[in-house]
Parts: sequence; C-alpha cells; structure tokens
Amino acid sequence: MQARIAVLPGDGIGPEVTREAVACLEMVADLGGHAFRFQELPIGGAALDACGMPLPAVTLETCLASDAALLGAVGDPRHDGRPSHLKPEKGLLALRAGLGVYANLRPAFLHPALVRSSPLREEVVRGTDLVIVRELAGGLYFGEPRGLTPEVGTNTLAYSRPEVERIARVAFELARGRRRKVTSVDKANVLESSQLWRTVVGEVARDYPDVALDHLYVDACAMAIVTRPTSFDVVVTDNLFGDILSDEASVLTGSMGMLPSASLGGTVGLFEPVHGSAPDIAGRGVANPLGAILSAAMLLRHSLGLEAEARTLEEAVSLVLARGYGTPDLRCEKNTLGTRGMGEMVRNHLSRALLGIPA
Repeated sequence: MQARIAVLPGDGIGPEVTREAVACLEMVADLGGHAFRFQELPIGGAALDACGMPLPAVTLETCLASDAALLGAVGDPRHDGRPSHLKPEKGLLALRAGLGVYANLRPAFLHPALVRSSPLREEVVRGTDLVIVRELAGGLYFGEPRGLTPEVGTNTLAYSRPEVERIARVAFELARGRRRKVTSVDKANVLESSQLWRTVVGEVARDYPDVALDHLYVDACAMAIVTRPTSFDVVVTDNLFGDILSDEASVLTGSMGMLPSASLGGTVGLFEPVHGSAPDIAGRGVANPLGAILSAAMLLRHSLGLEAEARTLEEAVSLVLARGYGTPDLRCEKNTLGTRGMGEMVRNHLSRALLGIPA
C-alpha cells in the first residue's frame, strides 16, 4: 500500500524517539512491499523557534493531507515566559482540534519482563493490561469562557450529550474486542458535567448488553489504579481526568517511556508517546523510544489497516524486553541500551520476523 505520514518530531527528546519509530516504519515498508512517504514538520517550541508560532499553517495542512501523523513530544522550558497563546503546548492542542480527533486511546500494558521495573509490588501489578479512553476535544482544555487576570483565572468545564455519547461508544466497542468491561470515571457527586456524563454513558451501555459497566469517582479510581490495576479493562473518562490518570498508569508499566497513544475520530489519526519532552535528558541519547515505536504500531493498525505488521512490531518490542534489554528508565540489571541501541535492537527482531526468520 501507499501512505503519506506526517512526522512532527517536536521538542526535547521528541526528535530522538521519533527517529527510531520512523526507522521501524521504514523497515515495515521496505520489507513488506509498501510505499510510505514521510514529511517532517515543526510543532511546539521548535516551531516557535522556526517561525514564531506553535502550530504553523503548513504543519496542520500537511497533516490533514496525510494518512497519519506521528508526533514526538511538545514542550520547551525556554518558552515558559511567553503569552499563553504562544506556548509550545498550544500547538498540540490546536493540532488535535484541527484534526478533529476526539478519542485518545492510551494502553497501559505491563510486559512480564518489566514487573520489577514498576515501583509497585509484583503481586499488585503483574498481569496489568488496561486501556484509558480519554475524551480529547472538550472539557476544561477547550471550554469557553476562559481567561486570566491578576486576580482571577477562569476555565469552563462543559460536555454535551453528543460528545459523551461518541466517546462512550468508542470505549464499548473497544471493550468488545478485549475483556468486555468498561469503567466510566467522573466526579458526579460534585460536578453537573459529570452527572450528564454518567447518565449518557449508562444510556449507551444499554446498546452493549455483552459489556459490563461500572462507575467510579476519579479520586477512587486514582487509588484503585495503583492498588488493583488488574481489575481494569477499558477506562473511559473526560479530558482532564484522562490526562492525569494515564500519567499515573505509567507506574504500572515500569516507565512513562513505555506508553503509546492514538488520537482518533477525525479524518487523520495522530499517534504519539505519552511521555513529555523531558528536556533534562534531551540530546543525551538515553531516552526510551519504545513508547514512540509502539505508537508507530498503533499507526499501522488504526490508520493504515496493517494489523499483521502492527502485531509484528509489537512482538519485536516484546522479544527485546524478554531478552533483558532496556533503557536506563527501565532499571534493567543488565543490557542497558541507549535510544538508538534500543531502536536498532527492535529493528533486528522486526527484520527477522518480516523475513520469516525464526526468533
């Protein structure tokens, strides 16, 4: 197949991890008989440096004309003093809005080889395999009115019935292909927007009698994620809660560097590791590229329909971990690799699998 893929390396460690993910996609194309065309574009702090705005028009236009977009990371402390509309993070929010994506899938899977990398007890985290479905287009991040004066900061939290219904359906459909359980997370004991959320999710559940539904307040969910993570299958929640809970879920997998994500629902999917730009380690060659590589696997699956290739890439990552290799964040006792070394190790296993050579 032919595909155009927009590549947005971004800031900090973004270019380093994205480079390894793109190299994996290039290998899939070369050995699988596909033609992928990549175009690199600026976003975030890199875009502010290049042209004075966090999301140049050409970046959004090219993404909209592509089959998928792969993002590294956004965020640069050098721009912290800028007005809010010129902060690097505004580029990411504007990109999501421009692409029309509203469903952010954030899997948190603990590979058996990384059980000791988690700060939690082995008996608590072993077997963790959940997906957080985060509503991405509404809520506090986009609500109006909003503003800041020397005395008052204002943000608006609002959700409409259609917004809640469409994200709930994504969660229930996903659960049907997994363990058939959805946990809806809200704060319905305090927030009217959450009361609507809970009502609408319950109504959608009637169309999925084969999927179990339970509800949790966000504070109770935050505690349960680290005390009984294996009780969760698919978690659906709003924009702010999903942002926080998915970062918390990183402790289950051994490192935030392990978490990929897919933002879907628009005409073009956006794929990115959950971790931030990590400016403190940028340029040192020690960042974990596996979140970016696993995001590339989600790109193959959700935007290009290449399920077999996606699974092969994911299996290559699993083989590398099973054989004791890891980046410094994974705290492996041996076989610690840098960013490029880890990417090369994954591609070594990937090439053998694509060529039909036994592992």
